[in-house]
Amino acid sequence: MRTTDSLRTTYGETLVELGKDNKDIVLLEADLGNSTMSKLFAAEYPDRYFQMGIAEQNMASVSAGLSLTGKVPFMNSFAVFASGRAYDQIRSSITIANLNVKICGSSAGLSDYGDGKTHQSIDDIALMQVLPHMTVLSPCDAVETEKMVKAMVEQKGPMYIRINRNDLPIVTNPDEEYHIGKMTQMVDGKDVVIFATGVMVQQSMEAAKILGKEGISARVVNVSTIKPLDTKALEAYAEGMKGVVTAEEHNVIGGLGSAVCSALSKKRVPIEILGVGDRFGTSAENYSILLKHYGLEAEDVAKKVRSVLAYK
Repeated sequence: MRTTDSLRTTYGETLVELGKDNKDIVLLEADLGNSTMSKLFAAEYPDRYFQMGIAEQNMASVSAGLSLTGKVPFMNSFAVFASGRAYDQIRSSITIANLNVKICGSSAGLSDYGDGKTHQSIDDIALMQVLPHMTVLSPCDAVETEKMVKAMVEQKGPMYIRINRNDLPIVTNPDEEYHIGKMTQMVDGKDVVIFATGVMVQQSMEAAKILGKEGISARVVNVSTIKPLDTKALEAYAEGMKGVVTAEEHNVIGGLGSAVCSALSKKRVPIEILGVGDRFGTSAENYSILLKHYGLEAEDVAKKVRSVLAYK
């Protein structure tokens, strides 16, 4: 049984698998197929693969046009470009018309560790979730990525998925039912609940182990659908807890933490948000260095839990 795997490769392989039976699936790429792994689809179905060059805005507009013909377009680029550079076209041509376009933001968060702030997307959730009709997805590992991509094809409407560049530990149960909007409890606990997304799911699970040795019982919930947020499930998981912590590889403004705070605003429960502070990314020799530098490790999650439990 595999213990780690590439989200990017799984994304590409899943679309290849789906493309065998669904001839309407088409891929558009902004000159980054070797990184987004859309090249796998290109190798199998070259007549359904469109290399748009470094022209993300045009790619979004063409994707909108293809969707109007009944195609299911997946447009691909680094998350920072897929969400930011093409924002106006996504807003005006895709979400206002509520078209069936799927957007893959690859190398999301800080995971493109070598290219620095220009290539690191720690604001993409904020940009995408503010758009009406847009579904925002953030898988925690390769297993969830596969399930998520299959669900994206089945469900209509504009969708954004952020894909980590690095291989991540497998924590998703492959046999568990998945549907868009579902939260998944990864660890049960009774003192505090940690709502995490993406790479921070694994970090939060490790934090729960650290806290357990201190007599603190932490529940960990994977929130892989940022929008639409299942507020009823959110409230149920937070019920009876002494505190709430959110954990994400994203700016603390406009991400999962903001959404959770809004949803639980009427509940009398203290909330701590863990994410990247109000600043840009930077380059490093490896991904682990950046997670440590920006305070996104398991011990940082544990610190937030201790802090929220100290509220009077």
